[in-house]
Amino acid sequence: MSINIGLTGWGDHASLYTDQTKPGNKLSEYASHFPVVEVDTAFYAIQPQSHYEKWIQQTPSSFRFVIKAFSQLTGHDRESRSVQEAKELVKRYEESIQPVIEEGKLDALLFQFPPWFDVRKQHIQKLRLIREWLHEYPLALEFRNRTWYQQDYIEQTLDFMRDHEWIHGICDEPQAGTGSVPRVLETTHPEKTLIRFHGRNVHGWNKNGRKDWREVRFLYRYNEDELKEWAERIRELEEKTPEITVLFNNNSGGDAADNAKQLQSILDLEYEGLNPRQMDLFNF
Repeated sequence: MSINIGLTGWGDHASLYTDQTKPGNKLSEYASHFPVVEVDTAFYAIQPQSHYEKWIQQTPSSFRFVIKAFSQLTGHDRESRSVQEAKELVKRYEESIQPVIEEGKLDALLFQFPPWFDVRKQHIQKLRLIREWLHEYPLALEFRNRTWYQQDYIEQTLDFMRDHEWIHGICDEPQAGTGSVPRVLETTHPEKTLIRFHGRNVHGWNKNGRKDWREVRFLYRYNEDELKEWAERIRELEEKTPEITVLFNNNSGGDAADNAKQLQSILDLEYEGLNPRQMDLFNF
């Protein structure tokens, strides 16, 4: 049984670094605090293998990566593609992540679909194809459209995920209409479950069209009571799944790292095999 807590990305968490920390050294320093991280840059572009090779070298042997699926694979660009074009895109993405696979540092590939990816036959078929093309890997699935969890479909959705061994991406996020999903504490994969904390900023959640949407969408700090409630849920989930990965994404105000450490403390977790911590000479 294991519970690994980390953050989405390693670049923006100011509380983890000193003013002297160079951008190229941040992952190495990050890996002295947490055992897992989400590679969010993979969502914006298929990363060259050289990037993954560098990140592997900067992290200890036990460190794990949750690699986000490229946005064109999840349809965020709204472009229409043939099955063959989609398959070729998946192949490019698969080739890019091979250094992580070969090093045994993959936690999961995260497919987070956009708010307009609702429950319909063509979308279910897309999930079938992706699972078929990437059948060797642990795939996590996160919806941003609540039709998948409506009363008429929720059991079918969960059964589909179990049948095809999708890791359920459980979310804590604002309940802000169709483009958000409820908290569904169900496991669907025989080995893994993923939990992602997006904050509860209802007013900022649907601000995608604004230039400052990144500054407000995930602006939220979980209080101790909220984290204690989640600690109880995680302990309950632990009875159903061998591995739980928890990622905090509420970083618009720089709260993710602090909340992650707070939850780690509440759960009384200590991680071994992290990178050595860089010590400030005047702050032991």
